[in-house]
Amino acid sequence: MQIGIVGKPNVGKSTFFCSATLATVEIASYPFTTIKANRGVAYVRGKCPHVELGTQCVPRNAACENGTRLIPVELLDVAGLVPDACQGRGLGNQFLDDLRQADALIHVVDASGSTDLEGNAVPPGTHDPVEDIAFLEREIAMWIRGILDRGWERSARQSHMEGKGIELLIHERLTGLGVTPAHINAALREVQPPENPQAWDPDTMYRVSDAIRRHAKPMMIALNKADRADDETLKRLAGATGSIAIPTCAETELALKRAAKSKLIEYLPGDVSFTVPDSSRLNAAQTKAIDQLRSNVERFAGTGVQQCLEAAAYRLLDQIVVYPVEDETRMTDHDGRVLPDAFLVPRGTTAKELAYRVHTELGENFIRAINVRTHRVVGNDYVLQNDDVITIVSRK
Repeated sequence: MQIGIVGKPNVGKSTFFCSATLATVEIASYPFTTIKANRGVAYVRGKCPHVELGTQCVPRNAACENGTRLIPVELLDVAGLVPDACQGRGLGNQFLDDLRQADALIHVVDASGSTDLEGNAVPPGTHDPVEDIAFLEREIAMWIRGILDRGWERSARQSHMEGKGIELLIHERLTGLGVTPAHINAALREVQPPENPQAWDPDTMYRVSDAIRRHAKPMMIALNKADRADDETLKRLAGATGSIAIPTCAETELALKRAAKSKLIEYLPGDVSFTVPDSSRLNAAQTKAIDQLRSNVERFAGTGVQQCLEAAAYRLLDQIVVYPVEDETRMTDHDGRVLPDAFLVPRGTTAKELAYRVHTELGENFIRAINVRTHRVVGNDYVLQNDDVITIVSRK
């Protein structure tokens, strides 16, 4: 699963990316600091079954911290987007191309209103972040429309003559963007365009493209630099987005993680508080900085960064966590590791689909599955539930 970190320049995208992954990237307060996309691994939290099942896990792909499983997701931090990026302005073509395989987007917005549409610094509160949300959504929709537009008239005519469905025509053009037939069908049901694609006018093309954007690249809002905005502004922005919107302090999260790494504090991502084990180790400047970090964390019940990642995975993409094991009695893999792997899969995934996710041969040779908790044998159409521990039985 890949989550794209998007937004105009100079809003804190790279700081958000760094704070989520602790990767080293260039961060500066000027537009287009990010030129090439940065990739890194972050984590979303799940409840490890080892506590409930009375065993001790031996994780392989997802670490366990005191019963909390840290499940990896890939993050992509791309170059900032400016108005008319779909026409190649700024680094628009590169930005949009980098987003082809993203499953969901976190739009980082400067909630303090201290950067204009181009990403240039302006006095705090003089720019309305609602404009940023609207323009970025439009740019992505226009990018999709631009791909559909290329040779549309000829293709639409041929498709209509051959009786080919509109869904297939669109899918052939957008398959490289990670757009599925399900995304397209959902968009068409929403827009209900004319059945004959030759009759689609520019407005119809845009509405279809925008609906595809919403279904194929679902987006939430990180109201970043929230510590520099008042509560009334944050409430107004959250109500104006039409999306999930979470107040975020990426700089605070990054500082907390670095302090924890230096063992100055005890903090886990997503916690609503932190502790200082030995305040005598801190100098006056560190004490003042940590007091400010504490103020931000208490104000927002966290920094919002981990909450954004989990909202993208669990709410936007509706993922669940499952734990495949080879031996249902000992809950181990073939190397004897207990509950070794945690998989994120879409809600509605079946046991056989999970088998394919684990290994193609396992799916092809699927016989049945076993629900480890209930000890029941289930078929290939069993719909997985969150936190299921599943054994796949296949032909050897």
